[in-house]
Amino acid sequence: MANGEAQSGLTLHPLEQFGVHPLFGGHEVHWYTITNQTLWLAIGVLCVFALFVVAANARALVPGRGQNAAELIYSFIHNMVRDVTGEDALPYFPFILTLFLFVFFANTLSLIPMSFAVTSHVAVTGILAITVFLSVTLLGFFKHGTHFLDLFWVRSAPFPMRFVLAPIELISYFVRPVSHSIRLAGNMMAGHAVIEVFAGFATILVISPISIIAITAMYGLEVLVAVVQAYIFTILTCVYLKDAMHPSH
Repeated sequence: MANGEAQSGLTLHPLEQFGVHPLFGGHEVHWYTITNQTLWLAIGVLCVFALFVVAANARALVPGRGQNAAELIYSFIHNMVRDVTGEDALPYFPFILTLFLFVFFANTLSLIPMSFAVTSHVAVTGILAITVFLSVTLLGFFKHGTHFLDLFWVRSAPFPMRFVLAPIELISYFVRPVSHSIRLAGNMMAGHAVIEVFAGFATILVISPISIIAITAMYGLEVLVAVVQAYIFTILTCVYLKDAMHPSH
C-alpha cells in the first residue's frame, strides 16, 4: 500500500494534523507538557485579551477597527443573552461572552496554515461543555432548590404520560454535554480533514485545478463553519441557562 502511494505521488494522512506533540523535544505527553495544543490555546486567549482589553481600552468617541469589532461582538452576544434567556440572565453575560470569544478565536485561528485546531479535540470541547453543564445545573439548584427538578416533570402533558416523559427528559439532560462537545469537535475535525484530502489530490497534476478550486471553496466554507459553530455553541449555552433560570415547563 505504501509503495502504491509513493508511485502515484499521492499520500493522504488527513488525521495527522490533529496529533498532539511536545514543543520542546521528547515524545511523551504528560499533563504538564507544553504541546502544540497548549500553544494555540494560549494564542486564542491572547487574542481575546488583545481585542477586549487592548483594542477596546481606548474607548474613543471615533472607534478604530479593533474597538469597532469589540463593540459589535459585545452588542451581538448581549442581545442574544437577553433575547434567548431573558433580562434576569444578564449577570451571566460576561461568562457567555468569554465562552463565545474563546471558541470563535480557537476556530478561526485553526484556519491559519500550520496552525492547530484545538476545538477539533473532544478533550477541549468536552471541558467547555462540562463547565457549562455543571454551571447551569448548580445555578438551577441554587436559585430554585428542589423545584429545579420541575425541568424533568412535564406538567403540560397528561398526568400518566409524565411518568414516561420524566426519564426521557432526565436522559436528554445528561446527554447535553456530550452533544454540546461532539457537535463542535466533529464539525471542526471533518472540515479540516476534507481540506487535507483535497490538498493531497492537488499533488496530482491532472486534477490539480479541480482540487485547488475545491480547496478554495472548502476553505471559504470552513470560515463560515468556524463562525457558525461558535454561535451555535454559545446559543445552546443560553438555552441551557434559560432552563436553569426558568425550569418549569
